[in-house]
Amino acid sequence: MNVIVVSFVSLCVLVWLGHVLRMKISLLQKLYLPSSVIAGLLGLIVIQIILHLAQPPMPQRMTDKAPPDDWKAWKVGAPAPESFPGRAPQGGWPATTTFLVACTSGWGKLPGFLINIVFACLFLGMVIPNLKTIWRRAGPQLVYGQIVAWGQYVVGIGLFLVVITHMNPELPAMFAGVLPVGFEGGHGTAAGMAQTFEEEGWTAGKDYALASATFGILGAVIVGMALVNWAQRRGYVVRRRSPQDFPEDDTIGVIPVERRPEAGKLTVSSSAIESLTLHLAIVGLAIGIGWVMKQGLLVIGQVSQNESVMKMMISFPLFPLCMIGGLIIQVIHQKYDRHKLIDSGLMRRIQNISLDFLVVAAIATINVKVIQAGLAPLLILVAAGILWNVFCVVVLARRMLPDAWFERSIAEMGQSMGVTATGLMLLRVVDPDYESPAADAFAYKQILHEPFMGGGLWTGAAIPLIALWGGWPVFGIAASAGVFWVIFAKATGITRKTA
Repeated sequence: MNVIVVSFVSLCVLVWLGHVLRMKISLLQKLYLPSSVIAGLLGLIVIQIILHLAQPPMPQRMTDKAPPDDWKAWKVGAPAPESFPGRAPQGGWPATTTFLVACTSGWGKLPGFLINIVFACLFLGMVIPNLKTIWRRAGPQLVYGQIVAWGQYVVGIGLFLVVITHMNPELPAMFAGVLPVGFEGGHGTAAGMAQTFEEEGWTAGKDYALASATFGILGAVIVGMALVNWAQRRGYVVRRRSPQDFPEDDTIGVIPVERRPEAGKLTVSSSAIESLTLHLAIVGLAIGIGWVMKQGLLVIGQVSQNESVMKMMISFPLFPLCMIGGLIIQVIHQKYDRHKLIDSGLMRRIQNISLDFLVVAAIATINVKVIQAGLAPLLILVAAGILWNVFCVVVLARRMLPDAWFERSIAEMGQSMGVTATGLMLLRVVDPDYESPAADAFAYKQILHEPFMGGGLWTGAAIPLIALWGGWPVFGIAASAGVFWVIFAKATGITRKTA
C-alpha cells in the first residue's frame, strides 16, 4: 500500500468536500466559515468515529497472529508504524485502523512545516512603505490593535492565575497562553507552536491551542455578525448594508466568471524557469535565512552556559524567523531588483494554499481525548476572550478610533479571533466598497503589527517565557505593554486625529 499517495489523496478529498459543503449548506454560508475550517471539522468528526469503531481483533485460532503492539501507540496524523501492512509481513491489524493510518499518515507533520511557508510569504511581494507613511495612515489602528492583542494575554494569563489554576491544578502555566495563541495567532500559529509545547514537555498544548483557534474563528463570525447587526440598527456604520444583500455567488464562495481576478503575474519566461518554481525557491531561501537565525539562537544559548537561556532558545519556534527571512529578501528585492521578479499575487497563492492544507490537517488531527480533560477551563478562557474582544469593539473603539470606529474595530476583532480574511469579511459586510478608511488603515497596521503579535516574535517567545518564569512575570509584561499603549495614545493624541 502506497501510504503517501493515499494520505495525500485523502487530504485533497477532505478539502474538496469542505468546499462542497460550504456551497450547499445555507447555515455554513451564513456563518461565512472558511472551507478549510469546515473540511478540518469534517475530518475531525470522521476520525473520531473511526477511532470509536477501531477495536483490536482477537485471534480466532492459535495460529492467527495477535495485533502488533505499535499500532496501539500510533497517534492520528503520525507516520505509519513499522508493522503497518505493506511495510512488514505482520497481521492482526484492525481494518478500521488500517484505513485510518493510510488516510492520515503524516498529516501531523504538515502543519509544523507549512506554517514556515505561510510566514515566509508574509512580506514577500509586498511593497513595504517607510515608517512615516505607515504611522500616518495606520497609527490609531496600530495602537488599538496592540491594546486588543496584549489584552488577550492579560485576560488569558490573569484568568488562569486567579481561577483556573485552582480549578485544575494539574494544568501547567502554559495553558494560560493558549487563548492568545489560538485567537490572535490562529490555526497556523497554534500548529506551528507544537514543537515549542513539545520541547517544554506539554504536547497537549498544541491540541488546546488548535481548539482555541477553532472556537475563536467560530466566535469571530457568529459574535461578529451579531455586532454588525447591532451597529447597523444603531446607525454606527458609514454605510448600512444587510448580510442578505450579498450576491449568491459571494455567499457560496464562488467568484462570478466575469469578475474573476488574476491569480498573479508571470515574471519570468517558462523557457528559462517556471515562474511559480522561482517563487517557491525564493520562499525556500526565506525559510533558509530563518533556519540560520535559529541556529544562531542555539549558539547563543550554548555560549551563555545558562540552562534557562538554552531551553528558551531551543523552544523558540522557527516560523517567526522565517517571516524575518522573507522581510530581509523583500527589502533587498525592493531596493536592488530592477526586474521586479517577485509577484505578490503568486506569493499570496503559495501562502494561501499552504494555510488551507495546514488548517485542514491541524483541525482534523486534534486529540479530542486530551482536550476533554481540560474542556471546562478552555471554555472559560474562550468565553473570556470573546468578552474582551466585544468590550474592545463596544467600549474602547468608539473612544480610541478617530473615524469609522465600528468598521475599524470589527475588522480588528475578526483578525484577532480568527485570521485576517475573517476580519476583512466582517469589514466587507459593513463597508463593501471600502468607502471608509478602515481597510487602508487595517492593511498598513498589519505591517508593523504582524512581526510582533499574531504569530510574530512575541507570540513565539511568550510560551517559552511562561514555561521558564511562570505566569506572573509574563502577566506583568503584558499588562505593562497594554498600559503603555493606552498612555501613549493619550499622550500623543494619535487616536483623536483623522487618519
